[in-house]
Amino acid sequence: MSKLILPKNYKPLLSLEQTEKAIKVIKDFFQLGLSSELRLKRVTAPLFVLQGTGINDDLSGTERAVGFPIKDMNDRRAEVVHSLAKWKRVVLSEYKVAPGYGIYTDMNAIRSDEELDNIHSLYVDQWDWERTITCEDRNLDFLKYIVRKIHCVLKCTEYQVFENFGITPILPEQITFLHTEEILKMYPDLTPKERENEICRQYGIVCLIGIGGKLADGQPHDLRAPDYDDWTSETIQGYKGLNCDILLWNPVLESAFEISSMGIRVDAEAMLRQLKICGAEQRQKLEFHKSLLNGALPLSIGGGIGQSRLCMYFLRKAHIGETQSSIWPKEMIDTCKKHEIFLMQ
Repeated sequence: MSKLILPKNYKPLLSLEQTEKAIKVIKDFFQLGLSSELRLKRVTAPLFVLQGTGINDDLSGTERAVGFPIKDMNDRRAEVVHSLAKWKRVVLSEYKVAPGYGIYTDMNAIRSDEELDNIHSLYVDQWDWERTITCEDRNLDFLKYIVRKIHCVLKCTEYQVFENFGITPILPEQITFLHTEEILKMYPDLTPKERENEICRQYGIVCLIGIGGKLADGQPHDLRAPDYDDWTSETIQGYKGLNCDILLWNPVLESAFEISSMGIRVDAEAMLRQLKICGAEQRQKLEFHKSLLNGALPLSIGGGIGQSRLCMYFLRKAHIGETQSSIWPKEMIDTCKKHEIFLMQ
């Protein structure tokens, strides 16, 4: 509860019924735009995967996956997915998706270790997407090219919300690209999250590049798993990283607001390098990692885009519980209700 933000004089712009309609408009429009811009076809995704295959997303490496035994498989354990970062790459291989094309899916996850606040829930829903690339595409310019396409879809969706519900568009015409080393130089005395607040307040929407590796101060901007995004390859000016977060300025919460984590995925060389940095070299024995090292998986770029978060932003909601149904502490439900924030349950 200490992290709960209660905006002064907050009142929802839409009723509950209007909100439900708007959520559908946003989800339907955005996924069609994303599919068109990035040339993605929809595929069906799993809710859970087998434990011990290396397929599940390890996030920062500390979160516990929700698991259960499978009676008909001698109690072999399955895990509810955290995300589908690695699974999607396997699908690209199985479907033989050519470079320049890709897949997307509705990802539903349970993250039981989340600290619940305005933007974090036990339930995670996002569009997970992945696109096959060539070796020549593994560079910073290509990453920016894809990010600009996503920004275009965001702008079009925002206008669709304005047309249907009258909520004034605020997204800037251009997205600003910054590296984590750059913002460390700009604000050396601030924490990573405080730096994000400052750049988003200034630019409105930012693509923040290079998340996972240690910066000049010896600390990473944030943690990333070693086996999907490439956060160690050198780019320009001595900077490293081919991954990024897309951050918006949230005027309701008055803070930076992450709506996507994405990046060019590791090739065999980058994965070995990052496994060594993280002391996770034993993962090389897992099925996913062996497939990648053996050249059985295509090079790719991909990411996730939060569905409830995107709806929350476009509809100017103060809490993610206003755009999705989940479980919340009673104290949070009661406190939010007193401040005109009505959480779906």
